[in-house]
Amino acid sequence: MNRNQVRDKLFVLSRGQKRMIMMGADLIMIPFAVWASFAMRHGSWTPPLQDGVWLLLVAPLLSIPVFIRLGLYRAVIRFLGNEALAAVVTGISVSVIALLLVTAVFDLQGIPRSVYIIYWGTALLLVGGSRHFVRRLYHRANNKVRRTNVAIYGAGRSGAELAQALINSPEYRPVLFVDDDLALQKSFIHGLKIYAPSELSDLIDRYQLKQLLLAMPSVELRQRREILHKLEHLPIHVRTIPAMVDLVAGSSIEEIREIEIDDLLGRTPVAPDPTLISQCITEKSVMVTGAGGSIGSELCRQIVRQSPNKLVLFEVSEFSLYQIERELIELCRHESLSVELIPVLGSVQNQVRVSEAIRQNDIQTLYHAAAYKHVPLVEHNPVEGLQNNALGTYRTAYAAYEANIERFVLISTDKAVRPTNVMGASKRMAELSLQALAQLGGDTVFTMVRFGNVLGSSGSVVPLFRKQLKAGGPITVTHPDIIRYFMTIPEAAQLVIQAGAMAKGGEVFLLDMGKPVKIVDLAKRMIRLSGLQEQTEQHPEGDIRIEYTGLRPGEKLYEELLIDGDASETAHPRIFHAHEEKVSWVEYQEILDNLNTACNRRDVERIYAMLKTYVSGFKLDDGKRGQIIDLPLDKQKKAS
Repeated sequence: MNRNQVRDKLFVLSRGQKRMIMMGADLIMIPFAVWASFAMRHGSWTPPLQDGVWLLLVAPLLSIPVFIRLGLYRAVIRFLGNEALAAVVTGISVSVIALLLVTAVFDLQGIPRSVYIIYWGTALLLVGGSRHFVRRLYHRANNKVRRTNVAIYGAGRSGAELAQALINSPEYRPVLFVDDDLALQKSFIHGLKIYAPSELSDLIDRYQLKQLLLAMPSVELRQRREILHKLEHLPIHVRTIPAMVDLVAGSSIEEIREIEIDDLLGRTPVAPDPTLISQCITEKSVMVTGAGGSIGSELCRQIVRQSPNKLVLFEVSEFSLYQIERELIELCRHESLSVELIPVLGSVQNQVRVSEAIRQNDIQTLYHAAAYKHVPLVEHNPVEGLQNNALGTYRTAYAAYEANIERFVLISTDKAVRPTNVMGASKRMAELSLQALAQLGGDTVFTMVRFGNVLGSSGSVVPLFRKQLKAGGPITVTHPDIIRYFMTIPEAAQLVIQAGAMAKGGEVFLLDMGKPVKIVDLAKRMIRLSGLQEQTEQHPEGDIRIEYTGLRPGEKLYEELLIDGDASETAHPRIFHAHEEKVSWVEYQEILDNLNTACNRRDVERIYAMLKTYVSGFKLDDGKRGQIIDLPLDKQKKAS
């Protein structure tokens, strides 16, 4: 068995076995330290006699219990830090003092005082040095494993903790720090030098850096975006540690993550108005439809933090309902929240089921987030899209009206404005149903909140781009000029809740979506921040190609939030009130009957005709309609 095999066998021993070996080594080294102390004092390696022999026996008997008490044998040697080394010094110092006391009590003669001083240094060298030797041996073996060279951006407390964690990582090798603070530059943390960001370009080549880890969990979003903007042109993969809120929630600092798209496109949110955010929730019974979806689940997270008496999770997907219920149970436990959670499995198309959920739980506020929102899929399945988004909304809203709940808030979309697709038209039909119900003069306040894309939602381009990057490309973009508005899901949910609290009845609220984003620019930034280069005709040796696939059925180059181009400000700087045409309750009843009949007959052409009549600006490009899955009944019989 060669030396490497022996070393490997020692490393795989159990913790208990390793402790016994450490203790056995100390039992040998401490008497040897006593002997060496006498030898250095007298200039001879002749074994000590009389009281000196007694000291050889007493020293380990006093030292080992002290080491045990100080936890020296609990320390994992490969993670040995300053605290453990301090424990070694303390342990040996205490053992020397104990030996001095024993010598004085038993009046031992013939032992020079200098022996104790020499013993202190010798024992420290042997006990501490042996541990340091094993630690170096482990790291030397570990360094032979291929690890990724990384730089850490941020030399604060989080960066230092990350470096300490990664030093022992089998995957990453921290090489250096980068920090904007001039006072920190050229100094060292854990033996790693701190450089200025301007030196990064040269450092990447010099140290063969593959990843740059952002260790700034508490930095403001604006500053974070500025840093990312400076880094995205460097040939290095930029990643990050969890945000401060995640660290507080229990995430580990060494959980390295991809850069969140919020960091690229997000903005610093306006702090929620405490009155508006709690007004319709605190100590009330609240219900969320589509509770397992992107927006619905975030609404649930925001709602439980406002301490409702009860939260009903209404969801058609069994798995999604299970996931959000488990998450909220854990959230309530972690944040000591006392909220009764009621999971209800059901479809918003089933008015009886919705009515049961509302009445049995005495619902006061309802957020209606249940919808089919994937444009191409609804385009292929227009009947199901209308039944769920338009008729399902009406049935849910009417059940709320009959139960006299206090407030009903519809989550709408910018695609409802002059839609070129069935999904957008179905959401505008849903808005019309609420505006009509609001005219009946009941106790329920109906309102709707319209906004654009949210970052990271199901169907969003961001998860798709990330998946395509991981697969080596190409990244698919429908059109080089397509633009979209983006907002983070948490900000959207907070604004929805606040807008709902402002409502008097029948309003359409719009959320300020910020600046529009060109999708191809987003794709290019994601490529660069992954440490890759775009492959083009001018740069054929690039890593990832962007492929333009053409606009999908019903897709627009840009989205709008206003139908009539008229909106007024509200008390909140990012919430606006739109002034738009409504239909009367009597007129809507006729629309509802005709739409219901057309859907039951699966009469797609009749549905298209109705949408063109009742949805302002609806325009369908017949040349890009795509395959219709919802065949009319007569065609289904012929096909069979």
